[in-house]
Amino acid sequence: MDHEARWNARYRDAGDDYLFGIEPNHFLARRAHLFQDGHTALSVADGEGRNSVWLAEQGLKVTAVEISAIAVAKARKLAAGRGVEVNFMVADLLAPDWPPAALENEFDWVVAIFIQFAGPDERLRQFAAMKRATRAGGRILLHGYTPRQLEYKTGGPPAVENMYTPEILRAGFQEWTIEQMTEYDDEIAEGSGHRGPSALIGMVARKPA
Repeated sequence: MDHEARWNARYRDAGDDYLFGIEPNHFLARRAHLFQDGHTALSVADGEGRNSVWLAEQGLKVTAVEISAIAVAKARKLAAGRGVEVNFMVADLLAPDWPPAALENEFDWVVAIFIQFAGPDERLRQFAAMKRATRAGGRILLHGYTPRQLEYKTGGPPAVENMYTPEILRAGFQEWTIEQMTEYDDEIAEGSGHRGPSALIGMVARKPA
């Protein structure tokens, strides 16, 4: 089953519930002080909109890309209910023509939360696409699981090669300035998809001006 079909099935099976909840990711929300009114943000693999909608509530101009049309329909409903506007796009982050030219060097922030459906080769393509979308001097905020998450089994893929380590992230963004890198354990409750003790890592990296 390809990425699109797999995620459509997961979001369809959730019914009216939001698979990962409707509250923003905690690593993102705890950095609200970094965002400014009028900043542009791109939320990649945005799912059902919890992070893009929260960013819009902070006063940012937000675009969200997600492969599942089912998830995007739920995200639009969430945005309408919260009274914010998000430019939702149904698109594949891993497509060779993504981002389109109109989105290159466009965003102050690119936000990537739990995008670990990709193995090492696809991860390089993910990172390259995200870098192209970030303007000079802009930042990428990324949050995900470390290999120890396989011991917790409270969310994420069952493949160790999909997990992040500080070494993987530093190598992936070696030409950027790593402003924050933190590896930690936390109890999280993000819908039914992410729930319980978790092994986590977060990064904020700035693109060269």
